[in-house]
Amino acid sequence: MDHIRLFKELTEAFGPPGFEDDVRDILKRYLSAFDLSYDRLGSVIASKTGRGGPRIMVAAHMDEVGFIVKDITKEGYIKFAPIGGWWPLVMLGQRVIVRSRNKDYHGVIGSTPPHILKPEQRKKIPDISDMYIDIGVIEDKGAKELGIRKGDPIIPFTVFTELENNVFAAKAWDNRIGCAVLAGVAERLAKEDFPSTLHLVGTVQEEVGLRGARTSAQLIKPDIAFAVDVSLALDAPKKASEDEKLGGGVAIIVQDNSMIASRRLVEFAQAIAERERIPYHLATVRGGYDTGIIHLVNQGVPSLPLGIPSRYIHSNVSYIKKEDYDATVELLSAMIKDLNNETYKKLIDF
Repeated sequence: MDHIRLFKELTEAFGPPGFEDDVRDILKRYLSAFDLSYDRLGSVIASKTGRGGPRIMVAAHMDEVGFIVKDITKEGYIKFAPIGGWWPLVMLGQRVIVRSRNKDYHGVIGSTPPHILKPEQRKKIPDISDMYIDIGVIEDKGAKELGIRKGDPIIPFTVFTELENNVFAAKAWDNRIGCAVLAGVAERLAKEDFPSTLHLVGTVQEEVGLRGARTSAQLIKPDIAFAVDVSLALDAPKKASEDEKLGGGVAIIVQDNSMIASRRLVEFAQAIAERERIPYHLATVRGGYDTGIIHLVNQGVPSLPLGIPSRYIHSNVSYIKKEDYDATVELLSAMIKDLNNETYKKLIDF
């Protein structure tokens, strides 16, 4: 697999919550060796039946944080609302793409030159409700005349870039890197025999409430679940952690805001990582993962989130390191090959 091409395709694709079509089409190509199905919100499910063991669900959300057209001013500027979590200070002056019914329009989130800012304005964090997007407004030739309407989606515009030390810069690593992991696991296991039924799931609308995770899990009824997403790299510029960093390996998430990971799955993952000499670290995260809703389906699902350390998430550009992606693919593939009925019974034997 050409990983550079995979990363570029996925990160440059258009896909805010509710508009994941382009990402799904890309992911379908990379998962085509498996049987494909869908839930009714648009999550894609790639399934392969092994030797009749537990049903394993591996979820990675396809959506990225973005915006939606809220209104158009009489001058032709676009007012917008965030879809997903944004910090206003990373937004001003950034390039965006607005997708109408007919075409994509490039624009910029307008910012006031510092020359005319008053001292008190310089100290104030801007309010998103005061921001606007300029797509090249000239007099009465604004957004409305170009066919842009309320509800049209907007994403950041960023070109995928290879940096030094196998570090890659792009928008939407949260969570196109998880989608890339699904593709990597599918490639590794397409011709493998393993003791379970595997469902690799590209979920929708995670950034606005784990919605596709709920509907796809209700359809699959998994026995065991993993979510693959970004975790936080706390290594720039002052290290807040010695372990949570680019190059720190796969993050085994023991707790986040939406769940406490299955203790037995955590120990299982650690044992596999150490046996296979896969770099990893333990982490807690203030956000949430798709497993936050999956673990509550039916009678409960032993679940574990896995993270790929990333700098600068929920902005126009973030960083990941290729070796952390590799470690995540290796750990997931090894665990899937070891998760049989006997192991599953140990996870739920209380």
